[in-house]
Amino acid sequence: MQLSLARTQIDSNFLHPPPASGSWKTALRSTEVATRIQLQVNGRSWTGEVPDRLTLADFLRETLGLTGTHLGCEQGVCGACTVLLDGRAARACLLLAAQAEGLAVTTVEGLGPELTPLQNQFMERGAFQCGFCTPGFLLTAEELLRSGRRRDKEELRELLSANICRCTGYGPIVDAVHACQS
Repeated sequence: MQLSLARTQIDSNFLHPPPASGSWKTALRSTEVATRIQLQVNGRSWTGEVPDRLTLADFLRETLGLTGTHLGCEQGVCGACTVLLDGRAARACLLLAAQAEGLAVTTVEGLGPELTPLQNQFMERGAFQCGFCTPGFLLTAEELLRSGRRRDKEELRELLSANICRCTGYGPIVDAVHACQS
C-alpha cells in the first residue's frame, strides 16, 4: 500500500499552538483522573492532587520547580533523574508521583543549603563537566555513602555505572566518592 501525503489528513488540533491555559501536557492532564497524595520533599511536607499518569520527575520539575532532577532517556537507563526515596536511590522518570505517597523524597536541591563534602569533592576533582548527570551521580553516591560501608574503587565504579556520564570517563567521579568514605 502506497501512502500519499497529499491525500493524508492531519488532525487540525496538531497544527494549532497549545491552549492559552498552558502546555499540551497541561491540557492533556486536565482530562485525567487525579489522586490526592501527601509526601515529604527535601524535608518539607506537600499535600495535593496529582494526575494519575504524572511521573515523579515531571511532578518535581513542573509542579515544585525542582529542576535539578534532570530528564535524559526517560526510560530509567541514564540515571539523570535519580532521587532518593526514603534514602534509597530511585529513577523518578519510572515512578508515578502518586507512588511516592507517604514517602520522603530527596532531590539534589535537598542535599543542603551548603555544599556537602561529596559536592566539594566533585568540584575539587573535576568530577563533572557539562553537569547534566551530576545530580543523579550525587544522589546515587549519597545512598552509597550513607550505608557506612567502605568500598574499593572497583566496586564503586561498578555501582556507579548505573548512571551514564558522557564527559568525565567516571574516574574523577569514582575518586570523589571514594575520598568521602569514612
